Amino acid sequence: MIFFVTFLRALASLLITNAHYVGVYPTDLIANGGLLGDVIFFAVSGFCLTNIKQPFPKWYAKRFLRIYPQIWVITAIYLLAGLYPLGENTLFFYFAYPTYYHFVGSIMVLYIPYYVITRSDFLKKNFPAIAAAIAGIQLMIYVFWYDKSFYHIDTVRSPMIWFLFFASMLLGGYFRVNAEHFINRVRKRDRLIAAGFAVLYFGTKMLFSRYAAASAWQIINQWVLFALLYFLFKCFAGIDQKLTALPQKIKTVTEFLSKRTLEIYLVQYPLIPLLAGVAPFPLNWFAITAAILISAYLLRFVSDGVGVLTRKWGLQ
Repeated sequence: MIFFVTFLRALASLLITNAHYVGVYPTDLIANGGLLGDVIFFAVSGFCLTNIKQPFPKWYAKRFLRIYPQIWVITAIYLLAGLYPLGENTLFFYFAYPTYYHFVGSIMVLYIPYYVITRSDFLKKNFPAIAAAIAGIQLMIYVFWYDKSFYHIDTVRSPMIWFLFFASMLLGGYFRVNAEHFINRVRKRDRLIAAGFAVLYFGTKMLFSRYAAASAWQIINQWVLFALLYFLFKCFAGIDQKLTALPQKIKTVTEFLSKRTLEIYLVQYPLIPLLAGVAPFPLNWFAITAAILISAYLLRFVSDGVGVLTRKWGLQ
């Protein structure tokens, strides 16, 4: 595995988790960056799943068994502890589809078209054209049917976000297919451009969300985010060798986070509000972060056990 994606996956986990730290910081403006983390993670998924060799049923079952047992375990624990509300139809929602975790519903749906595309050499060579077609469909829906009276383009539980997520997967696949053009090719201007798009992304998000008159143009925010994602990938790919040469302690921490991104994501939702008021900032931040990491580490044991079973069943 090319090493820079390990850092990107860890960065995605940090951004997503940080965005959920509402009520933890002195100001909730710091609890931001979740959608950026999401698109990074979808792009990393696309990068890692480009060379699929297995038939679809076996491959999809492998993905299912990587994700769902952890969901069932942690959701059951939180339901029994009274940390998740239980009402009509919530069992199907929690344990089947789309689950309490928006990422799971999105990725399980988007795996299907991504598998179709990556199994075709012709389509794999035309990732940019496919991404452009997806953007065109999204724009058509946005112009003719989307409610633009208020800012909600980045609502993660809306199917509208799937266009951005799938385009991000295609971007990751594009970097994998064309890795020789990006790996260890450092350009200082790419860092400046990435920084510029980062400022523009958060600036346009604030503009469109705070001023109703500007909300008609909110789709621009997603285009800026996609451009930021491209240059982030380009910057990290360009320093892959430098990242590989970092001190082992830094790489160990990064790999710990990278290998447990799913578990970190699954355990954090009830823990953050539960512990946000246990102490003033920054002590509450350390308490929450420690609880999330320990819980994710324990949940990983379930994942390892499932891995043993899937190997016995021939799914890995």
